[in-house]
Amino acid sequence: MNCDGERLARVRMIADYQFGKGIGKELFPDGATFQLSRTKRVRQVFHSGKRIATARAKDGFFTLSIEGASVIHRLLPGKKLRVVISEEAVPFVEKGKTAFIKHVVEIDPELRAGEEVLVTDEADILLATGQLLLSPAEILALDSGAAVDVRVGVASKKEQ
Repeated sequence: MNCDGERLARVRMIADYQFGKGIGKELFPDGATFQLSRTKRVRQVFHSGKRIATARAKDGFFTLSIEGASVIHRLLPGKKLRVVISEEAVPFVEKGKTAFIKHVVEIDPELRAGEEVLVTDEADILLATGQLLLSPAEILALDSGAAVDVRVGVASKKEQ
């Protein structure tokens, strides 16, 4: 197996672990390309010229682009990996602003603080992707504060 083949197998394995079995092959299809760090570790994964994901230096897990998030959103059923926010917060979150606790309507109870999540509205339309700042139990128990540090929203992408 060539170097890129080994890298592809490795990033797929990490994605399967992080997002669920079978996600890796869909998220990183054949033909995915890599940007490497100086130490030859995978930094970013691209497909068809678009960034799909970036590997975090501290733990090797992936942060998603909107393209990567939409693939996972399409594949995962129901409310998996999702933080559902109220209608009034939609215009802000889709522009890439933080999702606050008071706007969280529903959350996947299996999530853990620090995980990459999909932020959707109540109709399950993907708005943004980001990092969960607290556990679901904390979010449901508290009345204020930040819930998701939004990395990129669907509307913030269009303006670039």
